[in-house]
Amino acid sequence: MADCNFSIPFSGDAVSVLAKAKTAVQGQGGHFDGDEGSGKFDVSVFGSLISGSYTVSDQQLHITIESKPFLVPCSTIENFMKNQMK
Repeated sequence: MADCNFSIPFSGDAVSVLAKAKTAVQGQGGHFDGDEGSGKFDVSVFGSLISGSYTVSDQQLHITIESKPFLVPCSTIENFMKNQMK
């Protein structure tokens, strides 16, 4: 069962939005694999792994966090991703 699910609306093309997401994840030392339709990512935060997947539908990036530290709320992850995609 997923720890969190959220969607981030975007304008423009999915390739550009995913490039920003990839840069954000890799900038934190994480891995990002996928294409403009779907993919997976993971990143270590304070020594704990956050892992998840994404799908793109219309102008929405749907993110599922499958594993995260208990003390990191979903809203923190969501806000970080939203800020990186501006």
